Formats: sequence, C-alpha cells, structure tokens
Amino acid sequence: MRHLSILGRIVTGHNQRRLASTLRNPEVNSAFGRVIVSGIQPTGIPHLGNYLGALKNWVELQNKAGVNDKLYFFIASFHALTVPQNASQLYRDRRQLLATLIAIGLDPKKCTIFLQDHVPEHAELGWYLMCMSPFGRLERMTTWKSKIATLQNSGNIDHVNESQLQLGLFAYPVLQAADILMYQATHVPVGDDQTQHLELTRDLAIHFNRAVKSRFFHLPEQIITPSKRILSLRNPDQKMSKSAPDANSRILITDTPEQIRSKIKKAVTDSIPILSYDTVNRPAVSNLLQILAAFDGGILRKALASSEDPDQLQNPSFVAQLLNDRMGGSGASLKSALTDTIVEELRPIQEEYHRLENEAGYLDSIAQLGCDKARAQCQETMTEVRKLLGLHN
Repeated sequence: MRHLSILGRIVTGHNQRRLASTLRNPEVNSAFGRVIVSGIQPTGIPHLGNYLGALKNWVELQNKAGVNDKLYFFIASFHALTVPQNASQLYRDRRQLLATLIAIGLDPKKCTIFLQDHVPEHAELGWYLMCMSPFGRLERMTTWKSKIATLQNSGNIDHVNESQLQLGLFAYPVLQAADILMYQATHVPVGDDQTQHLELTRDLAIHFNRAVKSRFFHLPEQIITPSKRILSLRNPDQKMSKSAPDANSRILITDTPEQIRSKIKKAVTDSIPILSYDTVNRPAVSNLLQILAAFDGGILRKALASSEDPDQLQNPSFVAQLLNDRMGGSGASLKSALTDTIVEELRPIQEEYHRLENEAGYLDSIAQLGCDKARAQCQETMTEVRKLLGLHN
C-alpha cells in the first residue's frame, strides 16, 4: 500500500518543504512517524475481552513505538451518551477507566491519554463532518441496523419507531471519524468488526478533501488487533460483555483470585477428553484456549522444552497440544492453567489500580496533562479546518 499517511499533511510552511522532500524520496517517510488513535467507552471496569482485544495491544503499541510516533488513547465519554446513562455512575466509570489505563501500563509521558469530553473540538469537527455525511450511508452501518433488528426481534416494534431510536446512536460513526481525523491519524488499531467504521472515516476524509480542494486529512490505515473476539464464559455464542446478566460470564480486571478461579471453574466446556482448537465444533473450549494464548502462555512457558519457540504459545492450537502432551489434556488442566495465568498477569495491574484509586489528585493531573496535549493538536487542526470551510480568515 502506498504511504497515504503522508499525502494528507497540512501543506504549509515547513510541512510543505518536508512533503516535497518526501515525495522525491519515499524512503524518508518513516521519519514522520505514525500517528495512532484509539478510544474506549467508559462502561465500568474493563473485562478480559476489553483487555485482550484492545488495551493490552495499546500498551504493546506504546512500548514498540518509534521516536517519531505519536499515540492518542482516549476515554470516549461522548460516545457513552448514545444510550441512557446514570450521571453519577458515568462519572465514576470515567475515573475508574482512567485509573485502569494507567494501571495496565500506559505512560502519559509516552502517549496522550485523555477524556473525550475534555476536548470539545471533537464535537465541533463531528458536526462539520455530519454536514457532509450521506444519510443513506449511515443507515447501512452495521451498528444502526443491528439496533433496529434488536428492537424488532424483541417485539417492541414492527417498524422503525422514532421514539425508540436516537440520533446520537445513528450519527456516532461520524463523531468516531472526527475522533480519528482530528489528530491526522495514520493508523487505527481496530478489530474486524470495526472495519466498516474505518472505511467511513476514510471516505469522509476523501469527501472533505475534495470539498475544500486540499489534501488535508490523512487516510488512516487499519492495525488489526492480534486477539480475536473473546466470548462469554457461559455462552460461547455471545461475546464477553459487561451487560450480560450472568456475572460469571466475564472476568473483570479487578476480580480477585478467588473470583477468577470460581468463574473459570464454572466456564462451560464439553465432554471430549482431549483438547483441540476448533471454533466451529468446540467453541467453548476454543474460547478458553484463545484466552490462554492471548496471555502469551503465562505459566505454560515453564512447560516448554528448551528447543521450542516460546512465540508458539500465542497459537491456541499449539497451546492445546502442549496441554495434551504435558499437563493431562483435560478441561480441568486447561482451566487450572488459565486461572493461574490470569491471576499472575492481573496481580500487578490490580495492585497499581487500587493504589491509583486513592490518588485522586494524581488522576486529575493525568487528565489535565492529556487534555492539554490533545487540545494543542486539536486547535491546530481546527484552525485549518475553519479556514478551509470559510469560517475563519
């Protein structure tokens, strides 16, 4: 793929000279670095699906970032308002998630961590992009269609009932595009289920650039998150979710070792005596194997022979074979290894989280630092956007 990230840079002053040099010599593109943007909604303490599907990857992106890379990770509080919220609970959820992001290893000196609602420019750019967004395109978004299908299947409506469908939910993919484009993102870490949203973002960037006759916004590329969707421990037909009525269906990052052990013990498996990774015929067992592999094997590293590659522990099929050969190969051995691995990895995270809970002043300072860093870039972007739209000289 060509270096689309370079084409959208603001072609003014020093950037113009850098762009001209880059086009003459594509090999110097790496000197600009990547701009990586991602967000997560504040819906309470994250569970393993959130951690393995997104947050753990954020830390890895941060730790492997080049000196010229810029990373923006935000708590998507505006997006949380697309469904009804309890105000006091939302406030707590925002604080808890901020503490979680620091506890898992995100470093405010290496990346920008901020609350979306502290940066009003997101909403402003979202409005400008909404004015350019085709209504029919948003109607075809998967999230919107699934919301209508859910209401229809519940028997609440036979057709679209305007009192049950909110504009915020309909238009939030445009705000999501604004979140990304605001920072001139070159890369966005998302799962396969978010590909449609990134395609909309790219299309809106192209539409804006054509409308203002300027290659202003980048066309961000997708970074596929390495971990697949983590499923419910109690129902492998559904993804792990905080809204599921059965608390045993999910493991929260703050769960105690006793709670983790109890939930893993109650996780569904099957009656086949040996382990294998088969997502079609053995979804429950495969889900547990996938979780174990996503933790990089944990205690299973001790079972490796010296000649074996430890990177294989990220392969669920290899993990299944290792358990079969050296740890009994039963559902019980899988659950035991999984419990010990989760407890071991979450222990330092939980210790840091509980320390941060009592450091309100420190969390406030982190939020303010992130806000200041984010708004500095936002104001630069929005000054140019307003000029291009004729709202400013």
